[in-house]
Amino acid sequence: MELRQLAYFVAVAEEANFTRAAARVHISQSGISAQIRQLENELGTPLFERAARSATLTVAGKAALPHARAALAAARSVHEAVDEVNQLVRGQLSVGMVTACTVTPLFDALAACRRAHPGIGVDLVEDSSDVLLEQVRTGHLDVALVGLAGGPPTDLEALTIVSERIAALVAPGHPLATSAPASLADVCTHPLICMPVGTGVRTALDRECAASGVVGEIVMQASAPDAVADLAGRGLGVAILSTSMADAYPHLVPVPIVDAAVDAVLALVWKPAPSPALREFLRHAHRTFR
Repeated sequence: MELRQLAYFVAVAEEANFTRAAARVHISQSGISAQIRQLENELGTPLFERAARSATLTVAGKAALPHARAALAAARSVHEAVDEVNQLVRGQLSVGMVTACTVTPLFDALAACRRAHPGIGVDLVEDSSDVLLEQVRTGHLDVALVGLAGGPPTDLEALTIVSERIAALVAPGHPLATSAPASLADVCTHPLICMPVGTGVRTALDRECAASGVVGEIVMQASAPDAVADLAGRGLGVAILSTSMADAYPHLVPVPIVDAAVDAVLALVWKPAPSPALREFLRHAHRTFR
């Protein structure tokens, strides 16, 4: 039994598909299938029920999975302990960031970490905040920059970067431009343009509306704040953004929402007990976002 076979076994178990698992561990499908067969032959029992497009764990496979993960974690710990003694930090960081949210300090922190520790590789992934959070929880990502509402989740460690209320943004000449600030009910009498479900700003808006019993009609949505603002500037509706986002477009009119109480939060999140590579990145992130 080899560690690489256990790594392949865990990959197939988590992906429930040999093709996806092969791509994840950078091996051919025939190669990963052969290695799993060898492992099953050694153990004397099938680990997967194989179908045309899926691979489901057998009872034996379910029993083996936590032990395989523990063996791989122990092997990583051996490498990390030796590296720390030698004052080397190596590894691969999987970093998530919410789609179309370019935060320069994040890139600055990654660059500083790479300069200090060239042995750390970085994979960047973009997705919606709710997907990124789940990937951090399952270990598919080491750390993610996500948009939240109200505050970071309690089951993860977090570094809050921005925490502020939502605001409306309108074109000059819009009725709300001369009546600022406005209530949420006043804002929601107009068509709304917002970011998609899963972003911090959208979650904050939805929570505000639910708490106030207000129904807003979202007629358009875009993942990038620039696109949301541009659509509002063309008179297509009222943009809903965070306060600092709304202030970034001087040709438009920001309208504070006086009864908004839920903060839109931008934060780095990660699981407790980070790896040495992640600890080093977080050290640079705390400096950069300070």
